[in-house]
Amino acid sequence: MIASAQTPALRRFLGLLPALAVIGLFMLVPVAIMALYSFLEANPFGGIVWRFSPEAYVQFLFERDLADNLVFQSGYLIIILRSLGLAVLATILCLIVGFPIAYFIARQPARHRNIWIYLITIPFWTNQLVRTFAWIIILGRNGTIELPFRWLGILGADDTLGLMYTDFAIVIGLIYAFIPIMVLPIYASLEKLDFRLVEASADLYSSTFETFRRVIIPLAKPGIVAGSILVFIPCLGAFIQPDLLGGGKKLMLGSLVQFQFATARNWPFGAAVAMILLAFVVLCLLWYAQAARRAGAQSGALAHA
Repeated sequence: MIASAQTPALRRFLGLLPALAVIGLFMLVPVAIMALYSFLEANPFGGIVWRFSPEAYVQFLFERDLADNLVFQSGYLIIILRSLGLAVLATILCLIVGFPIAYFIARQPARHRNIWIYLITIPFWTNQLVRTFAWIIILGRNGTIELPFRWLGILGADDTLGLMYTDFAIVIGLIYAFIPIMVLPIYASLEKLDFRLVEASADLYSSTFETFRRVIIPLAKPGIVAGSILVFIPCLGAFIQPDLLGGGKKLMLGSLVQFQFATARNWPFGAAVAMILLAFVVLCLLWYAQAARRAGAQSGALAHA
């Protein structure tokens, strides 16, 4: 009896074993190594010293003066706040732009939707570095945006709009890179929406805004939340856009990690930044899982009622 009950569980375990091995080898082991490095001492000449030290985490908010006393410094805190601010702004703008696109695709005839989805996913066929570099040509000096102003005489030979190497350029790069990730989950929710509900709302003399707020948004909420998280997380850890479009002057958490490993050679601090970023991402995912569980429980209770 026990053996027969254990056999299906054993089969499931053996079936999942290759996937578990891949996840453990390529995800859990690197994360464990990163966590270990974050608690080691930095070698002045690069790399690590195998000696326990929490200094990498202390370095986030403090620095040592000549007397070896801890003094508060806000440099890295500013980078964290800038990363959060730009990631939130890019996510909101992606939602503002992506929702109408997803709604438009969902309202198209079924035979045309795949074509629109195909057009949305085309940017993924090109390397993100190449796509981001193209914005330098668009936003840069004498670029696509500035040339008409020069032809009209609004800008002189030495004048520039100053679009490059700003937070504005970084946000534009983030939106362009991640907006398809916003559109697809929202479209997946809107595709299942029964648009007869929209028509019923109009029949009940509801305004367009009220229909949008009370009918469409609640039904599309799972896609909105999923798309927002899927955009916010990579925006928070992005480093290509801050490096190319921010000129390295507007650091974000992702570019700070890359700088510590590749240039400063402070591996423990780079690992500590990566672990803090990872912890924040895990918290976001846990919050989403809890919200999805509560929404599922509420919908199940309503269906049972």
